[in-house]
Formats: sequence, C-alpha cells, structure tokens
Amino acid sequence: MERHMNGQTAVGELLNPEKCGSSAAVDMEAAESFIQQAMEIIIQEAVKKATNVKEKVCEWRSPEQLKELLDLELKDTGESESRILQYCRDAIRYSVKTGHPRFFNQLFAGMEPHSMVASFITEAIKTSLYTYEVAPVFTLIEDAVLRTMMKLIGWEEGGDGLFNPGGSMSNMYAVNLARYRYCPDFKEIGIYASPRLVMLTSQEGHYSIAKAAALLGFGTKNVYVVPSDNRGKMIPSALEEKIQQAKSEGAAPFFVNATAGTTVFGAFDPIDEIADICEKHNLWLHVDACWGGGALMSKKHKHLLKGIQRANSVAWNLHKMLMATLQCSAFLVRDKSCLLQRCHCAGASYLFQQDKFYDVSYDTGDKSVQCSRKPDAFKFWLMWKAVGTRELEYRVDRALSLARYLAQEIKKREGFRLLIEPEFANVCFWYIPPSLRNLSDCPELWKKLHTVAPVVKERMMKLGSMMIGYQKHGNKPNFFRMVVISPQVSREDLDFVLEEIHNLGKDL
Repeated sequence: MERHMNGQTAVGELLNPEKCGSSAAVDMEAAESFIQQAMEIIIQEAVKKATNVKEKVCEWRSPEQLKELLDLELKDTGESESRILQYCRDAIRYSVKTGHPRFFNQLFAGMEPHSMVASFITEAIKTSLYTYEVAPVFTLIEDAVLRTMMKLIGWEEGGDGLFNPGGSMSNMYAVNLARYRYCPDFKEIGIYASPRLVMLTSQEGHYSIAKAAALLGFGTKNVYVVPSDNRGKMIPSALEEKIQQAKSEGAAPFFVNATAGTTVFGAFDPIDEIADICEKHNLWLHVDACWGGGALMSKKHKHLLKGIQRANSVAWNLHKMLMATLQCSAFLVRDKSCLLQRCHCAGASYLFQQDKFYDVSYDTGDKSVQCSRKPDAFKFWLMWKAVGTRELEYRVDRALSLARYLAQEIKKREGFRLLIEPEFANVCFWYIPPSLRNLSDCPELWKKLHTVAPVVKERMMKLGSMMIGYQKHGNKPNFFRMVVISPQVSREDLDFVLEEIHNLGKDL
C-alpha cells in the first residue's frame, strides 16, 4: 500500500487545521520525515551529482518532451509522498546544473555551501524584512552587510541602502531616487510636476535602464545612448555632447548610468571622468556594478572601479562574482538624509507604527517599493563569516587569472580568435571551423561564421557536456562569451572547453 505523509493522508492534508492534539503531532513527525528525505535528495542530486565534473551539465529536453515527462497538472487532491519526492528528483534532474564546473553560460555559477545553507534557513524561518519585530536578526544582518559594502565602495561616512530582487530592480531604484531628488513633487503630482527628463547610459549599459524608463513613465526615447569605444567603455566626451544635446532640446538631463563590468565584454566605464561631468552638470551618477562590483574585494583589481566613491548610488549583485545564492542584490546610496525613505514611504499604519516599544528606525520596510522582502543579505553574511574577506579576494583574483589563461590558450590554438583582451572575467572569442580558415576577413566569412556558434551551442546542450553563451554584437557575427567565476573551475576545465568546441564544430 502506498505510504502517505502520516500513514493515512496525502501531502495536501498535512497539518490540517481541523486536526488537533496528538493527530497534529503525528503530522509534524511526518513533515519532519518528508523534509529529511527531501534534503537527502537535494544533497545527493543537487549538490554532489550536480557539481561532479563527470556528470552532465544538463539533461536537455524540448518543451514538448519535458511536458510529457513531467506531470504538470494541478489536481483537487493531494498526491502520495513517494510521488512528491519523485517530483523533487525530476525537477533537479531536468534542471540546468549551474553549480557544475563546466557551466559558463551566465554571470553566475558555482556552488557555495554556506550561502546555500543560509537560503535554506531563510526559507525555513519564512519571514519578511519590513519590520524589526518580525525579522530582528535579519534586519541587523542586512544593516551590517550594507555598512561593510559602503566602506568597500569608499563611503567612509556611510550612507543608506537595501537588498532587493535583482540588479534590474536596483537600477530602477536609482532612477526613481534620482528623479525624486531632482523633482520631489513628482511623487504626488506625477509627470505634470517636471519638464521632459532625460537619462543617459552607454550603448553597453544594461537593458534595465530602458525598462526603468518605460516602467517609470519617462519613455524609452528619453534614454540617450552614449557611444562606447572599441573596448566597450563609455566615451566621456560623447557623454558631454549628449548632455548638451538634451539641454539644447529644452529637456532636463538628470541621471547618468555608468557601468562597472558590462554584460558582454566585462568593460568598466571611466567613473572618475564621468563623475567630473556629472558634478559639472549636477547630475545623479549611478554605477551599475552588478557584475564588476566583486573587484572591490581585490587589492589587485579594485582599480577597475576607480572613482566609484563619487557615485550617488551603486548596484552590486553578490550572487554573481562573489557566488552568493540567487538572488542577493544590494542597492546602496551615498545620501544620509533619508532620501530613500522619503522617496518610497507610504506610512502604512498597520506596519510602521511610530509608538512601538523599540527603536523604529530599524523598521526599514518603508524604504522599499515592496512590502514583503526576503532577507537576502543573510546569504552573503553567512558565507562571508565562513570564508572571510581574504578568501573572497582570492576567489576574485583566481577567476580573473583563469580568464587570462583562457585568453592566452585561445590565441595559441588554430581556429580560435579572441575579440578583445579580457578586462574582467568575460572572454569573448570565435571558433572558425577548418572549412572557413582559408577565407580572408570578408562578408562571406562573417556570414558563414555567424552560423557556427548556434550549432555548436545546440550540440553541447544536447550532449550535456558544458554550457557557454553566444551572441552577436553590433556588426560582429555570433561569438562565444565565456564567463569564469567558480573556484571549482580548473585549467583542465578550460582546456576541455576549447577541445569540446572544436570537436563539436570541426565538421561545419
């Protein structure tokens, strides 16, 4: 007979509120048993197996195939414990193993055990970070992490900030805060309270800036795109020209987004020069350091963000280079006048009573556009406590060293061509199959080369051997973008990548 969670009922009846006394105790015992069994599956399948270089990065199935394999239908009655545990196994099996040493597809990778455990704890505690009374520990931890991050940025006198769901949201916070500083009446009166406002970002800036313009009512045509040089860095003189253009049109530029670690090339905008221009025109300077912020942990590489202490705000994703579990994104503001609070507060009386018995300055929820907010800072704090600043610095230095090793290997190998020397952990290159190697650099070569990366990517995915991203850029045909992050990655893994690309693409 099929075993259910309490020997009699299905999972859906676990902790039935109509039960009481000893029956409820039996249900709790069953819940503990289920959690223990599920955790064993997680450890074996999502930790051990998923980080084993001998296992596949993914078990590729098409959407149609996966729908057939997974029982996706939601039913009126609960299902048996064994079925639920099998769903857990299936969810892990057919998911991409981003902790695998040969996963290089995104700006996050690797398995960090301390941050993973912190994630489990925050889910088990199931609290929300809006008031101290319901999240006392996590409120203090968020404050401590933000303060330490501000020191790394160079804000010795502190500032303000909060954790939120992703770098795109951090960038949107920056835009909204800059608008509020420029025109405080906008919060109550709306678009009628301001002139036509213009935001400026480089052509390599993250697309979330354009999304912020659409979401916040500026319109994407009021995002002025500043040209970048051939390494992907914003050109300061071009920024000055765009500002003057906006002013000559009768518009009011108010916000500049500089990028520290662009998504494609990993380029760092010249923050100091951009800050000079922003101060000259009294513009809010935001630095999107979601990807490149990790370099601040390294004495060797923090020069990449020279001038970041002059920024009005910074976005920094700790789930990227520093490997906290997703999501772990900080938005930091140099302002100490409660600008974040004034911009977003709504004063909900059922949450933010001013006559509480403790210091209500620890009720941080009214700074946020969210109500419920996850205690994500704990996922970085616990990891930082476990490994220390020196280990975090070592991880950054090692990742960038491996990226340079890969670049050198690409230059040595026939059929591989580097786009640019890597500045950070992004390595961009073409693989040119033997059939194309006798062609000179001409439209025919670029047209044929454009088709190579997508086919190689399809083959590696279906084989499950590794995962690497590809894309086109401007007039450049599709190329591979390798991102090196995880300390589990070795030189042998990088050598394997180049060999595997050749093996998968040599017949093209």
